[in-house]
Amino acid sequence: MAIHEYLTTFAGLPVVAFDEEQQTVDPAGAAWRIDMEFEAAAGDLEAALERLLEQTAPAGPAALVIGEWGSAYEDGFPFDLLVRNAPRLTGLRALFIGDLTGEQCEISWIKQGDITPVLEAFPALERLCVRGSDGLELTPVRHESLRELVLQSGGLPATVVRAVAACDLPRLTHLELWLGVDEYGGDARADDLAPILAGRSLPALTHLGLRNAEIAEEVAAAVAAAPVVARLTALDLSLGVLSDTGAEALLAGQPLTHLESLNLSHHFMSPEMAQRVVDELPGVAVDVSDRQQEEDWGRYTAVSE
Repeated sequence: MAIHEYLTTFAGLPVVAFDEEQQTVDPAGAAWRIDMEFEAAAGDLEAALERLLEQTAPAGPAALVIGEWGSAYEDGFPFDLLVRNAPRLTGLRALFIGDLTGEQCEISWIKQGDITPVLEAFPALERLCVRGSDGLELTPVRHESLRELVLQSGGLPATVVRAVAACDLPRLTHLELWLGVDEYGGDARADDLAPILAGRSLPALTHLGLRNAEIAEEVAAAVAAAPVVARLTALDLSLGVLSDTGAEALLAGQPLTHLESLNLSHHFMSPEMAQRVVDELPGVAVDVSDRQQEEDWGRYTAVSE
């Protein structure tokens, strides 16, 4: 399955396509979206960003969403463009790179690059979301302000997972990793998540999403005994291939009754097991919607290509 709709809200703000003809622009009132035509000419994205910066001066937009940059299927997003303009983007608090639908570019085809320079150039950034992981890189970094990190992919490399786990993010409360499938580069295993699950990293974490995972059963078994779960309010294992085996591991592990929400949607549990999860966690908002039927060739994640 692919992603078929653009974001409508981001960072609590409505997403508004930037129009240079707009006469009144409130930099803090919207998440401004820049989107190029497919195979746009070199320099078009930079020109569009320049026009946005002119209208949102002196601090730039509070939230920025980038869709197609002209060649997402072929060239990674030019993070250096944002880094060069960091002095004019001092108001930026939320950034989404890669708001593309499957019709524009399948998630597994979206090229990315090294996101470390962005984190280093924007010390006040609070939310960073990146869609696509082909070529995605991250060097462990300390960031004092980041509260939310979301990496959406059809296959998240183990090197990136380990780098996230090694980052020093003292204020991060929301982490969402779309682990994906091995065929598209998702070679991470539960062991790569160990520092996160052990609670040794990300001391403020309260929302953990390990989504879209081909290794959902392995992840569920690891989560069942993970010390970090005791301080979570939300656990999200949705979009993956969770079956009765994984659900049984979750219920047999540590108590989950302290959670506010448990998202297991898009799953392969039997109706009986899905109901059992709901019944055994009466005070938790449990989502077991979107039950799938296993195909002859096996189970599948919700988002891959």
